[in-house]
Amino acid sequence: MAPIDAMKLKPQAVTELDRAVAACRSTVGVLGLFSLVINLLMLAPSLYMLQVYDRVMTTGSVETLVMLTLMVALALFAMGFLDALRAAITVRMGCWLSGRLGPAYLANGVRMRLISESAGAQPLRDLATVQGFVASPGVHVFFDAPWSPLFLVLIWMLHPWLGTLAVASSILLLGFGVANEYLTRSSAMTSSVAQIDAMQLAEATIRNAEVVKAMGMLPALLARWHDSNATGLAAQQRAGERGSLLLGITKSLRYFVQSATLGLGAYLVLQGQLSGGTMIAASILLGRTLAPVEAAMGTWKSFGMARIAYGRLKGQLRTLSQEPVRTRLPEPKGVLTLSNVSFVPPGGRVPVLRGISFEATPGEVMAVIGPSAGGKSTLCRLLVGTADPTAGEVRLDGADLRHWNPEDLGRHVGYLPQDVELFSGTVRDNIARMGHADDEAVIEAALRAHAHALIQQLPQGYDTVIGDGGIRLSGGQRQRIGLARAVYGLPRLIVLDEPNANLDTAGEAALAAAIHELKQHGCTLLIVGHRPSTIAQADRILLLKEGRVELIGPRDEVLKRLRKASSSKADAAQQDEAQSA
Repeated sequence: MAPIDAMKLKPQAVTELDRAVAACRSTVGVLGLFSLVINLLMLAPSLYMLQVYDRVMTTGSVETLVMLTLMVALALFAMGFLDALRAAITVRMGCWLSGRLGPAYLANGVRMRLISESAGAQPLRDLATVQGFVASPGVHVFFDAPWSPLFLVLIWMLHPWLGTLAVASSILLLGFGVANEYLTRSSAMTSSVAQIDAMQLAEATIRNAEVVKAMGMLPALLARWHDSNATGLAAQQRAGERGSLLLGITKSLRYFVQSATLGLGAYLVLQGQLSGGTMIAASILLGRTLAPVEAAMGTWKSFGMARIAYGRLKGQLRTLSQEPVRTRLPEPKGVLTLSNVSFVPPGGRVPVLRGISFEATPGEVMAVIGPSAGGKSTLCRLLVGTADPTAGEVRLDGADLRHWNPEDLGRHVGYLPQDVELFSGTVRDNIARMGHADDEAVIEAALRAHAHALIQQLPQGYDTVIGDGGIRLSGGQRQRIGLARAVYGLPRLIVLDEPNANLDTAGEAALAAAIHELKQHGCTLLIVGHRPSTIAQADRILLLKEGRVELIGPRDEVLKRLRKASSSKADAAQQDEAQSA
């Protein structure tokens, strides 16, 4: 792996996730305080029963009954209000986490995609899973469970035998909870990984629908998806069945223990060691003590998925070092310099580019030609900063591309890749690079790319929606709108990778005119392509072969040498053929 990649993959000590979680600590403290008050107010029904049986029933005081009823009603309404407020806070905290971390994980996903083909939007789905759990009532279990010992102490104070039964049942139910965790963790992890694989395969299948349909690949892809999905479902079924069995046992045990508490309380009442009100109060307190355990068992599946997702989120941000804030460099003129540049793909051993050195100046058009797999597209990626060289330097106006803030560099770079991808939105949005821009700037870019007339042929012109929910553009239309996006803002360095691959005669003429005008504006252009219309615009030609510079120089000189070499090969072939005859 390249040295720069090793630097990028250095784990972060503190990530954006760590900072977001730390920022939530005060909110968690407030939720803990609310939970304390809520659990104290939950004592109201037990105290009410105790007073009704032991005081009202013995004295026959209606006034006392009314007063007790009003007091318990007030306590329960206050408890309900605080519980609703606690739920609202957890919902807001979940939404805040998603809003705070979403941009970080989206940006990190883009950076990971530049290094690994396997990167995708899974971190955003994991973030949604965590948000959903934080905003759900299941998270309240973790705030209520710490107060269960308080109820155990109160039951023990009512009578030691009742306290012993409560402690024993709590330990038993807690054991079932630990067993649930042990028996379902592995299956839940297997299910999660398999379902991610199945989802990624499904997304790739849908994204490449035309190829899948045209070449009859759907049955094979369905079989692959079925295998991954079946593995996930089988693991999910195992985890669900085990969890359901333990949940059923836990629920039955809880009801039995509550009945046993009444039975033991009745025995103590008969023995004269307990009052009737105390017996009812103890049963209610025990139910409250065991409720968090049962609730935890019921929400264990969603908690397990959220925990797995959180683990992936934590590891994902630690994979790449945080993008540093760099000093803003002055606007470049467009002098591009490569010094002994080599590139080895991450995880690879064979260099794709070897010792590339050349310089391009403002107002110059350089055509890059060569056989397939010669490194032309990789060179384009290095020139626009989407990949870093393993060795050597790529400089713009003397500044290494790695010294630029990516956003600042992007304003001065125009890039048209081989596979032009446009985003869901209007044509105007895509030309403006999905940012806010004046209409004049957008139209100016389209005119500069000679795509204005083409756009006017669309149903709503610049306001035509493309992508999801919009019209589908042809390859040539995408390429010409992509060119308008590349020249938006008149960047100083413009890199075009096979810009005429999908263009017709009119499109090629428009491209040639656009290149001529950009050259007049003093832009530095590097164009990959073999068509005569492309080469005719070039001032110099660079021939890449097997990752090396085979030839570089003025256009006419390079073409002359290529024709001479081709003629020599043809003569040699004729001589070999004559000798064979």
